[in-house]
Amino acid sequence: MKKLGLVLGAGGSRGVAHIGFLNALDEAGIKPQIITGCSMGSLIGGCYAVGIKPERMKKEITKLKMSELLDLSINPFGNVALLRSKKVYKKLSHYFKDTTFEQLKIPFNCVAVDMISGETVKFNKEEKVLDGVMASCCIPGLFKPVERGEQRLIDGNVKCRLPIEVAEEMGADVTVAVDVLGEVRNNNKKYNLFSAMLRTADIYEAELSRYRLLAHPPTLYFNVDLGDMNQYKFKGIPEAIEIGYELGKENIKKIKKILED
Repeated sequence: MKKLGLVLGAGGSRGVAHIGFLNALDEAGIKPQIITGCSMGSLIGGCYAVGIKPERMKKEITKLKMSELLDLSINPFGNVALLRSKKVYKKLSHYFKDTTFEQLKIPFNCVAVDMISGETVKFNKEEKVLDGVMASCCIPGLFKPVERGEQRLIDGNVKCRLPIEVAEEMGADVTVAVDVLGEVRNNNKKYNLFSAMLRTADIYEAELSRYRLLAHPPTLYFNVDLGDMNQYKFKGIPEAIEIGYELGKENIKKIKKILED
C-alpha cells in the first residue's frame, strides 16, 4: 500500500469542510500516513494528528462562541493587528497542550510565511504543534505576527494555500489535496475599506494557487463546492462539514484505487 499524504488547504471558516472529509475517510478505514495543512487546514489537520476524531471536532466547532476567540487590541497600530491572539492561544492549548511535532501520532507539518524574508517556512520536530498552527493561521492585519527567533510569521495562505511539496518531502507516495477556496466567484456586494482589502487578497491568493497547482499538481485534487460561503464569517458551519463529508464519500473508491495501484 502506498503512503498517503493528505493536504488540507487554507480557507477560514470554509475550512471546516475538512472535518467532514476526514470523517468520510475514517468511516472507510483510510488513514493518512502524512498530513500537511495551511491556515484553517493546519488547525484541522493538526487536531487530527494529535488524535482528535472528526466527530469531536464537529461538536467543538458547532458550539464555539466568537466571544471565546475575539479579543480586540487596545493598540492596533502598535501591535500591527486588530485582535490579540491570547484567547485563541488559550482555546487551542486545550487541544494541543505542549505536544511537539515529533510526538504526533501521525506525521504532520504546516506552513507559514516569514514577513522579514518573504519565505515560506515549515516547522521543526522539536517545536510545539500549537505554535506552528498559530503561525499558519495568523491572518495579517487581524493577528500580530508570531515571533520565531528573528522571523515574524503570518498566515501560510499568503504564498502556499496547499502545501503539496511538504507532504512529498515528508515521504508521501501519493498526495490528496482538498481545496475549500477554489476559484474566485463573482461578487457584486457593496465594499467598504476592510472588505475591499480582503477581496483583493482573495483574488491574489487564488491566482497564485492556480499557478502553483499547474506547476506542482497533487495526485488527486478535490475542490469543495461551498457556494458563496464567506470564509470570514462563521455561518453555514454544519452545512460545510456535511458537504466535505459527501465529497469524501463520493471519492473513496478513487482514493483507494490510487493507493493500491
